[in-house]
Amino acid sequence: MSRLRRMPPRRSYDQYCSAARALDAVGDRWTLLIVRELLGGPRRYTDLHADLPGVSTDVLASRLKDMERDGLTTRRRLPPPGAVYVYELTGRGRELLPVLQALGSWGAPALAERRATDAVRAHWFALPLLRSLEGDGLAVGVLEIRLEEGQFHLHLGAADGPAYGDGPAPEEPDARLVIDAETCMALRRETLTFHQAVREGRAEVTGESTLAKLLRGD
Repeated sequence: MSRLRRMPPRRSYDQYCSAARALDAVGDRWTLLIVRELLGGPRRYTDLHADLPGVSTDVLASRLKDMERDGLTTRRRLPPPGAVYVYELTGRGRELLPVLQALGSWGAPALAERRATDAVRAHWFALPLLRSLEGDGLAVGVLEIRLEEGQFHLHLGAADGPAYGDGPAPEEPDARLVIDAETCMALRRETLTFHQAVREGRAEVTGESTLAKLLRGD
């Protein structure tokens, strides 16, 4: 019997409703935040634990097993010299991207002030920026972003694969963006457009690619 088949039955709302069925799979605490992390590509268990401050090791392991059973993630071993296990989203798991973006937009008004106990990671700004920049469907390419909190990169217009990546782009990006967290939140709350941010000097775009010129409004 496989590892997945030994797992206990998942709890269900037992309602013939698509919203209830969806919550059967992703309604548990931490599940959607694990999806947020895996939208950046394959991650090791230790990396996930580090970027989900507050989650216990037991809960994280349990959620990952549930997500694998429900067809949202897969677990595979990297070839040498890495030879470590990583978790990654399936196609069905990646379909949760717009769900997380919509949920983030709905929750944005609650981020008026950062609490002293709030953790922050630079790449947590990736999904709202992706939503802002892909709104017109014209932005395509790799954009590297630098905040005071760190760096990440976006895959704008990507039909498949990771939506973003933590840290600098692995290859020369099409454009680079310097921005601050406050401006990112204004974009998320839709009180500021990206081109307004550029005009007001709150966002700086460098590069000579089509993407860079589009973002600058050249």
